[in-house]
Amino acid sequence: MTTVQIELPEDLARKAEEAGLLTSEAIEQVLREALRRDAGKRLLEISKRMQAANIPPMTMEEIQAEVDAVRAERRAKRNAPGS
Repeated sequence: MTTVQIELPEDLARKAEEAGLLTSEAIEQVLREALRRDAGKRLLEISKRMQAANIPPMTMEEIQAEVDAVRAERRAKRNAPGS
């Protein structure tokens, strides 16, 4: 676990505390949701760039082949001597 200290305007801190948003659990949930939103935005930006570059969409078979290749590479690294 990591301890984080933040400074907030007094009125915001009071309202957040009254709403139960200053607990570790609430802050964790807020941060996780923000990270998911950010990842979604990045995915949409990549999609727009791919469309602009006229990159054709991948078939499910192509996607599965890429996933399989990445998994095989990770397994090979995990099982490599000295790992």
